[in-house]
Amino acid sequence: MILKTVDDTRDFGSRLAGVLRAGDLLVLSGPLGAGKTALAQGIGRGLRVLGDVTSPTFVIARVHRPDRTAGGTVPMVHVDAYRLGNVTDPRAQVDDLDLDASVEDSVTLVEWGEGMVEQLSDAYLEVRIDRRDDDSRTIALIPHHGDWPDRIAPLSEATADRA
Repeated sequence: MILKTVDDTRDFGSRLAGVLRAGDLLVLSGPLGAGKTALAQGIGRGLRVLGDVTSPTFVIARVHRPDRTAGGTVPMVHVDAYRLGNVTDPRAQVDDLDLDASVEDSVTLVEWGEGMVEQLSDAYLEVRIDRRDDDSRTIALIPHHGDWPDRIAPLSEATADRA
């Protein structure tokens, strides 16, 4: 899928939120500036969580509670594992974050988590984002096990129709 602007990336995140539920794990990958946090902002908007969704690079993880007055029902855990990639055993660092305690009850998004967090869930969605020279983004949704293929199929079709 091609998303022309950062706002399109956020809008796609909001649509993606419509198929998410408690227990979902999303691994967001892509180079610096690709739009991982913009996608997370859209997902947060779609899930109707409290607080501004910003990059958790320095705090590593943020929990956004649902805004019940706006119809939110599921918390979102937003993790940035970028700094964990520089340690000897990043999987042990992820274990120290105790994310598995919240995965079943939340939608968990992990930026830079490939190779580190997949053990948190039997099924997860990998979201690859790349920024192109014209500042548009390409997004690939790669399902890993579970019912992800069925859940994301309508998103691919709807995005193709809008392009």
